[in-house]
Amino acid sequence: MKRKKYSKELKSKVAVAAIKGHKTVNEIASEFSVHPSMVNRWEKQALESMADIFGSKRERSTREMEAEKDRLYQQIGKLQVELDWLKKIRGIFCRQYIQTALH
Repeated sequence: MKRKKYSKELKSKVAVAAIKGHKTVNEIASEFSVHPSMVNRWEKQALESMADIFGSKRERSTREMEAEKDRLYQQIGKLQVELDWLKKIRGIFCRQYIQTALH
């Protein structure tokens, strides 16, 4: 049995109708040809995400920039470890090459 996929437009219409409260869940479900549990789920999702919609873009941008900064610092640390290791290996090979060339 395949799952039915609903568009975001339909979900939002159903959620708005449920939030308005002018009709019962069963009436909304019948009007949009969806199961009543979907009406409840989409209403709940809409209400939970509403705070994010009205949150400032600056807050989201700051959070995203902090996450990117953390990721970049982690990458810098990894690259620094790799660079130190390569310098160490290069030093070992250079000493071995010089020793074999002198003998």
